[in-house]
Amino acid sequence: MTGKTSLLELPRRLTYPLIPHPVQIALRDDDIRFKVCNSGRRSGKSERFKRKVVTEAMRYPGMYFAAAPVRDQAKRLFWRDLKDMVPPLLMSKRPSESDLIIYLKNKSEIYVIGLDRPERIEGLPWKGGGVDEIANCKPDIWDEHLRPLFSTKGMENTWCWLFGVPEGVNHFYDLAEIAKSDEHPDWAFYNWPSSDIIDPAEIEDAKRTMDPRLFRQEYLGTFEDVKGRVYADYSNENHTDMMLKAGKDIIWAHDFNFTPLSSAVLQVDGDKIYMVDEIVLESAVAQNTATEFVERFKDYKSSMVYIYGDAQGHHGEKHGHQSDYMQIEKILKTNGFRVQVKAAHNYRPIKESQSTLRAKILNAAGERTFFVNAVKCKYGDKGLKLTRLKAGSSFQEAESKYQHITTALRYFTDIEYPIKGRSSISETVW
Repeated sequence: MTGKTSLLELPRRLTYPLIPHPVQIALRDDDIRFKVCNSGRRSGKSERFKRKVVTEAMRYPGMYFAAAPVRDQAKRLFWRDLKDMVPPLLMSKRPSESDLIIYLKNKSEIYVIGLDRPERIEGLPWKGGGVDEIANCKPDIWDEHLRPLFSTKGMENTWCWLFGVPEGVNHFYDLAEIAKSDEHPDWAFYNWPSSDIIDPAEIEDAKRTMDPRLFRQEYLGTFEDVKGRVYADYSNENHTDMMLKAGKDIIWAHDFNFTPLSSAVLQVDGDKIYMVDEIVLESAVAQNTATEFVERFKDYKSSMVYIYGDAQGHHGEKHGHQSDYMQIEKILKTNGFRVQVKAAHNYRPIKESQSTLRAKILNAAGERTFFVNAVKCKYGDKGLKLTRLKAGSSFQEAESKYQHITTALRYFTDIEYPIKGRSSISETVW
């Protein structure tokens, strides 16, 4: 089933160099059927698996799979690289671009599969394979769909890798606990930090753009309990007495919720963001909040106003209707303000949006660059202190009257302070 693997055994046209690492070597060589690896991003685990599955397919005829939560993602992660790793002389025919299958002359076949439809993998005599980003698969994917594949008589020497970056304490955590247990000799657990592989400068840069929890999860591969407060690092250390300054650009971030209609007024100074005011109106619409802004900030017309918010605010523009943003822009310009709408047109993953705001509240380097005038911004202060996750969710927020202002804030940070190197596969949106 297993054996020593060297890069020389893979005549790949575009070889991605791997740094020798003792845990990676053990992951590759241990004679264990089921391996769980939760190391950080860009740490080499996916590359190790690609080499493993191709080498095994060349040595031992059979059917092999490389899977991910959805088909498009599996194709993006594996398809081109696996084709490059298999020399054309060892292929029996051209790979199937429609079915994502590589055919070898020794009768081996390598399939690239999305597990959003588990039936794609069921009922076939797999010899080995692996699942990347297992944390984002359906919770029952191993117990109900994968494990039975390896229980058939005569398939005792089959193998599977389950790997990826953690996404809270979920089914991936449960699989890791099984792999760590002495009660399961067919299982083994592997972990190493990304800092063992990546340039230290890259790690330091990541610390400055990520909050501590996300950094530990993404680069150390730790399982982080995400229950409780969404912005757990927000505290009185994020308070400021900063007031709105004339002549400086004004950032106005919106969440178009009917009750209450919430928006945050911010200004930026260098790398620091200051929430200096807010507009929270009950049973209001876009025109109401625009009128309130004009009246409240009539002495700040020398400032440029940049408007942020959710994609819903653009609704109707493609059909010639006035959207919420168009109505706000018209009212402000009519009253002498200079305005530019910078709100996103496409829906974005909630998790990433939350993480961008958390990273400004406190990043993994211990820096705070987001501050709130708690006297002027009572909803903003309470929202950041009180907004909690829904029971059983790692990202959905429990509804409250204070939660919408924090949503407005993250719409802004998500656009202007995206997390470097973060490639989300989440299909959940704002």
